Amino acid sequence: MAQLLYLLEKLSYECIKGSLEKEICAVCYDSRKVTQGALFICIEGSNFDGHSVASEVVNRGAVCLVVSKAVEVPESSDVTIIRVEDTRYAMAFISAAYFGHPAEKMKVIGITGTKGKTTTTYMVRSILENAGMKVGLVGTIETIIGEERIPALNTTPESYILQEYFARMAEEGCDAVVMEVSSQGLMMHRTQGFLFDLGIFTNLEPDHIGPNEHESFEEYMACKGLLFKQCKVGIVNADDKHVKELLSGHTCEVETYGFTEEANLRAENVELYREDGELGVKFSVSGKLNTDIKVPSPGRFSVYNALTAIAICRHFHVKEERMKEALLKAHVKGRIEMIPISTEFSLMIDYAHNAMSLESLLTTLKEYNPKRLVCLFGCGGNRSKLRRFEMGEVSGRLADLTIITSDNPRFEKPEDIIADIRTGIEKTTGAYVEVINRKDAIAYAIHHAQPGDIIVLAGKGHEDYQEIEGKKYPMDERVLIQEILEEDRAKQ
Repeated sequence: MAQLLYLLEKLSYECIKGSLEKEICAVCYDSRKVTQGALFICIEGSNFDGHSVASEVVNRGAVCLVVSKAVEVPESSDVTIIRVEDTRYAMAFISAAYFGHPAEKMKVIGITGTKGKTTTTYMVRSILENAGMKVGLVGTIETIIGEERIPALNTTPESYILQEYFARMAEEGCDAVVMEVSSQGLMMHRTQGFLFDLGIFTNLEPDHIGPNEHESFEEYMACKGLLFKQCKVGIVNADDKHVKELLSGHTCEVETYGFTEEANLRAENVELYREDGELGVKFSVSGKLNTDIKVPSPGRFSVYNALTAIAICRHFHVKEERMKEALLKAHVKGRIEMIPISTEFSLMIDYAHNAMSLESLLTTLKEYNPKRLVCLFGCGGNRSKLRRFEMGEVSGRLADLTIITSDNPRFEKPEDIIADIRTGIEKTTGAYVEVINRKDAIAYAIHHAQPGDIIVLAGKGHEDYQEIEGKKYPMDERVLIQEILEEDRAKQ
């Protein structure tokens, strides 16, 4: 229960009908969830406009409507109609007030960028929890509240859901929350209504440009930059060529990290290591902190992820030893996730599911000079054919052996998708085999592994299902690997 005036106090609005002296029992933006005494926010989406059901929600019991254009309501109703410029923006502030401004009860860390968001959020959570704090997490894979893990629908949830999560985290006694902040989330005002204590920028690449996301790279960059008008301290990657434009008009203090001499926190003396099948990096940190770090995750981007996490956690006065311990244990499901089944070869699972991410991953792994680099992947059905050709070409060029298999075929024949990938590979001289069933393909990779090989299972990452003809069937690559090993033992 909340007073309507209290919910509206941080907004510019016009009351065009009814009284402002009302008690609100619920806040809704889904017409199917409207109950007696609710405030309903009319959101105009790409497929449905909430303004079109104004009359219906009033009949269901809504006592207040928040609108951005004219609506029709029953003449006899005493519904209050509040007009605002942007109902998504209004929803963020109304939701924050409805849940009692929970973000003010915790330290809120927001991480934006094209790559590195997911891994960095888990690293930060690992470090802060290792230092004795209770930390919530919101991201691409899941939301974590205490012991509860809620699978994610969007990287950044709708503002009402986000505020509800914050409220539950505050009730659980969380000291902080670390969250991924997508450009879509920023563009749609999902993170309005509160101030981030720390806003972090990892990097920017031309991704997410298209009719359903951002119209141009400039728009994409501008959306990312919104975070730095909504945080107290901004921590940014000094090595990224877009950083100055991104910070245009920022209202926060700024700190930098990276390899460049000018960065406030610098990484130096990077050394790749490979021990008993484990791949990782060692490096020195200098500037605002001076120490040596070891991360059991391969590549230069792992240095960036760890350095970002250190730059953040420094603000929480975490002891060096606690940081180092946590970085050795930090683990993200499906992001260069090492699966330790042999000391003779390396096996990992990664979410790389487009040409750009696959090229970055395979290029990184080649730096470890494997005997062979083996890449197993498929592509999703009812999606871009160009992605199949491109991923095939990348794997054919960079891997010594490509194992083409199924991903989520959806409503296409796996054989047709594999044929498209093959077209890309055949532009190169790379060797390949085709194994349609993904479990059989993984078994092939394991059974044909040679000492010194690096094998990457790409594309599925954290997913624990396979989508075939409209149904999602349970399929977790970790489980498949264990099944293969158990079947092998049973044959001995």
